[in-house]
Amino acid sequence: MATTLSRLMLTSAVVAAALAAGCAATPPEPPKPPTCPSDAEIATKVERFLARQPVADAAADLTFEGAACGARKFVTALQPTHGPVVGYRAGLTNPTVQQRFKMDHPMRGTLLEKMLLRDGAEVPAAFGARPFLEADLVVEVASSAVHDAKTPVEVLASLRAVYPFIELPDQMVADPAKLTGAALQANNVGARLGVLGAPIVVRADAAFADALRDMTVRTSDDTGRAIGTAKGSAILGHPLNAVIWLAADLKASGITLKPGDLLSLGAFSPGPVQPQRTVTVTYEGLPGNPAVRVSFR
Repeated sequence: MATTLSRLMLTSAVVAAALAAGCAATPPEPPKPPTCPSDAEIATKVERFLARQPVADAAADLTFEGAACGARKFVTALQPTHGPVVGYRAGLTNPTVQQRFKMDHPMRGTLLEKMLLRDGAEVPAAFGARPFLEADLVVEVASSAVHDAKTPVEVLASLRAVYPFIELPDQMVADPAKLTGAALQANNVGARLGVLGAPIVVRADAAFADALRDMTVRTSDDTGRAIGTAKGSAILGHPLNAVIWLAADLKASGITLKPGDLLSLGAFSPGPVQPQRTVTVTYEGLPGNPAVRVSFR
């Protein structure tokens, strides 16, 4: 009996060892290729972007690495018409929107010089293929030390100004319901236009940081209709947390922020675009309750 049991145990041990060896010898699955869009695909996308027509849907096998590659090529191809890089934007800063795209973190886009307009600008209501608007906020970098900031007050010490900002993004695709996270990244996170208000001088203290977190951001049109309302904390718990995220994400990509760079922090609340309307976003709780306006024709 003991001999039989010993033989069974030995046989089991041999089988287990053989299985382990077989598993160890099985090569891992190769990583998916980056699927970066071709130069021809980028040229067609730019042509349709400039014509304000929907761009082609992203390839079904588009990876996030390929999407990032495509975004870089897309931004480079836009610079002859839209000017140099002047800053960056954080998208998907709202947890609900992140869930829609099956993401657990924000996403970075790039801002070009001619994308930015001044307070009171008038733009076509059809400024893009799938246009909409977002109450937003922009900050201007004063020092590359912003990469070392870990708290909102530390961020403020590396900023020059805060700007009221109406983001005018473009979903760009024919069917927004089919837009994926990878496609959104490849499309430069929908960056199209934005309207900057007057700069607000930064105070690097807790009171100013608290004001940014606790302010009420109201969006309304010239008829008095309320379009959206949100607290400053709607962006990652504090809008300056978006700066911390952007600075870290840029550093990981080998990009160092420099004085004068602009950072768009994300959407407090979105809204539709209607022709013959003027939209105002007011930041109640910041010094002077500043506002920014855009008119649609």
